[in-house]
Amino acid sequence: MSGTEQSAVLVSNARGQSPFVLVCDHASNRIPEKYGDLGLSMTERVSHIAWDPGALSVSRALSSLLDAPLVQSNVSRLIIDCNRDLDAPELIWTLSEATRIAANENLSADERQYRIDHYHRPFHASIETLLESRRHAGRESILICMHSFTPVYNGVARPWPIGLIHGIDPRYTQALRDALAAEDPALNIGWNQPYAALNGVTLTLEKHGDARGLEAVMIELRNDEILEPVGVDFWSARLARCLEAARHARQGTMAV
Repeated sequence: MSGTEQSAVLVSNARGQSPFVLVCDHASNRIPEKYGDLGLSMTERVSHIAWDPGALSVSRALSSLLDAPLVQSNVSRLIIDCNRDLDAPELIWTLSEATRIAANENLSADERQYRIDHYHRPFHASIETLLESRRHAGRESILICMHSFTPVYNGVARPWPIGLIHGIDPRYTQALRDALAAEDPALNIGWNQPYAALNGVTLTLEKHGDARGLEAVMIELRNDEILEPVGVDFWSARLARCLEAARHARQGTMAV
């Protein structure tokens, strides 16, 4: 990596005392300098095809509210999608919704491997290093994978302001759903919406949560809810309360 190239991953508040560990796979729309603009317009490069708008802002706010460590990818998913397995067709997108990414077509094997080695593997290695350090220290870890989704996809409106996606063990996700519903019974909570594990979108949840036997959840917020500071503040505060309530419910204790 050159001296001018930014790190592929950033770990913040690694010594945070919270039991929660926050991960943001699609935190950035940054395209490394060597790739230019991928042939895309500025509008396309700031749209949801390049990252999860608002997800990092909520993740950072939660990190502060909970005193939780945060691991974030620092490269656009248009370079490589850190939440896809290495053999997934969408690991390197060539068509995202209706946008063709011609620069990603017909990549050489060497370029594909370069992106895996320089962007994908460092991200997941950082998560593993953090979780392993906490395990050695006897620390509890609950994995929270933060994402956002677009209100309309391929012409279909998505009505849920929040969706919850579980891995192999759904119990913590169920407890979080119950906590959110208790706080606002009218809240339209998507269960395995707008995606589910069968759509191949849960690599981080499975690789670092399920594989370690951790309590874990993938949270999807509709991005029009969190594009402004007021929405970020509202949802981060709500999630901080409900994540804690779900943890206490799973442990059979009263939240304080």
